[in-house]
Amino acid sequence: MTTPAFAALDALELPYRVVRHGPVRSLAEAAAARGVPVPDVVKTIVVRRGEDDYVFVLTPGDRVVSWPKLRALLGVNRLSMPDAETARAVTGYERGTITPFGATTGWPVVADERMRGRLVTLGAGAHGVAVAVDADAALLSLEATVADVTDPDPALPDS
Repeated sequence: MTTPAFAALDALELPYRVVRHGPVRSLAEAAAARGVPVPDVVKTIVVRRGEDDYVFVLTPGDRVVSWPKLRALLGVNRLSMPDAETARAVTGYERGTITPFGATTGWPVVADERMRGRLVTLGAGAHGVAVAVDADAALLSLEATVADVTDPDPALPDS
């Protein structure tokens, strides 16, 4: 299976490894299926900051978006998350498969600073498919703004 994400990664000449796995029901299952620790399963969150204005926020698997930190970084008073249909319309990807690579619109990317220096996995545009990439190289290729924009996920043990 090929997705626009693979074409984008190839065009950027960003080395990656494809990781295929079956359905997963949790972040822990995704990490196990991908053979990585939970923090290295990077979630791509679509955030609306205004009318037809979105950003991708990349968060380590063991963390959640800190809305106050993200609002301060973006200089806005209000942010929201689009519903699944809108997220698909503005990215070209279904929830659970979203990645900034190959999205229909090249929205800005904000990445949590804890991704630096790691080998991470991201969605690749299809269910059960991820790519493993060097986070620093990926962030550079995405021209990401890297900052402290997350908090520990209170739903996870040891968070």
